[in-house]
Amino acid sequence: MDDLNELPSWDEDEFRDDEEEGEEWKPNPTRDLCKAMYEQWNQVMIVLKAAFDSLKEPGEDSLYPKDYIEDYKAMMLADAHEVAVKIRSSEAGLYIIRMENASIIRKNAQFIKISTNGFIEDDLMEEQYRLVIRNEINKFRELFKQWVATFEKDDCEDEWGLFV
Repeated sequence: MDDLNELPSWDEDEFRDDEEEGEEWKPNPTRDLCKAMYEQWNQVMIVLKAAFDSLKEPGEDSLYPKDYIEDYKAMMLADAHEVAVKIRSSEAGLYIIRMENASIIRKNAQFIKISTNGFIEDDLMEEQYRLVIRNEINKFRELFKQWVATFEKDDCEDEWGLFV
């Protein structure tokens, strides 16, 4: 299974704060859910890559040229990688950063989920791949909702007024 991993392994030590020294035993639901989301997102990326590897070549009657399809796949993979980065960087702990990252994560996950429709419409992807991708994203969404519910507002002011 390790050969299939798309993302670097989660390293608990990377997220340890010097102020938490000696308090590792305390539960940290936000961090635990963050790790679970990261691992689930890895599953999303594995099935997404498998689906891309199985795409049919566009026919002459295809709606989109091959270059467009390659660019679209690259854009989707870039968004998928950005989700992983935003999950990891959310452990900075600040409410505003977590909310900002959560917004980007939600937007990218939704984009990936919906974007598979185009491959189906052009008969490039098997329906089963789209269903697996959606199922894995739905699992991720459930973890995401639990994770966001653990955010605690802090005293940092959002100068843009979005997360007040």
